[in-house]
Amino acid sequence: MPIKNVGVVGCGLMGSGIVQVAAQAGYSVLFVEASDELVARGLGRLRDTLEGLAARGKLDARAKDEALGRIAGTPRLEDLEACDLVIEAMTENQALKNETFAKLDRICPRPALLASNTSSCNVTAMAAATRRPGQVVGMHFFNPVPLMKLVEVVRTILTDEASATTATEFVRSVGKVPVQAKDATAFIVNRLLVPYLLDAIRAYEGGLASLEDIDQAMKLGCGYPMGPFTLLDLVGLDTTMYVAEVMFDEYREARYAPPPLLKRMVMAGQLGRKTGRGFYTYDTT
Repeated sequence: MPIKNVGVVGCGLMGSGIVQVAAQAGYSVLFVEASDELVARGLGRLRDTLEGLAARGKLDARAKDEALGRIAGTPRLEDLEACDLVIEAMTENQALKNETFAKLDRICPRPALLASNTSSCNVTAMAAATRRPGQVVGMHFFNPVPLMKLVEVVRTILTDEASATTATEFVRSVGKVPVQAKDATAFIVNRLLVPYLLDAIRAYEGGLASLEDIDQAMKLGCGYPMGPFTLLDLVGLDTTMYVAEVMFDEYREARYAPPPLLKRMVMAGQLGRKTGRGFYTYDTT
């Protein structure tokens, strides 16, 4: 079934980015938030973003108005009943996602594709909560969604070929580059990235070098755009620890275990840029 109407569950940082790129690509998009207040906030954020792009000459006025005209919000999950594709972009909570997929299965038309933007939760469990497990996929966008080109298209052992093809074609249609991955915890990018970040913390914790020198070494020695500690602060130390804990619980390998320093910084509320202090200190004024 061709995709025309897209639903997005959640309009936070990731959800709003998905709404934006889908609307700019010509899809009618309806997002769901928990209250009228959050719906209004999401619409305001999207309007500000698109108007900012227009003001900087990155989007013409007509394209901005057309994209805004394709976006609507609602506090009711039931309003997604006409969507051909629904992308869940909620908090990383497996039980909540499973429950939401069961509800979407009852609400959405039988041919509709259901996708999760999860970076760490079990997509197979979400599929098993529905009566259409073959039509459930992972569709993992990266932050910030409008700028990052990659999307991991995640197939479970239940996903049918037609659904995987439809998801892949949709990803291309919104200007992204799809890569295929199995439903194994952390998929491709985080499976390789998280151990690297944890090893950087262990190296610093063990006194190998300063934060600045480790960051500089990885930028200049490996050509990375930013060092591991700058990236940790950007992603959020709490987010990194959560993903690491999920990976350790799944694989039981020591390299996925959060280092003591990471756990203590999270306990202390030093989460990175969003709190003004992580491995580095930031001006939040």
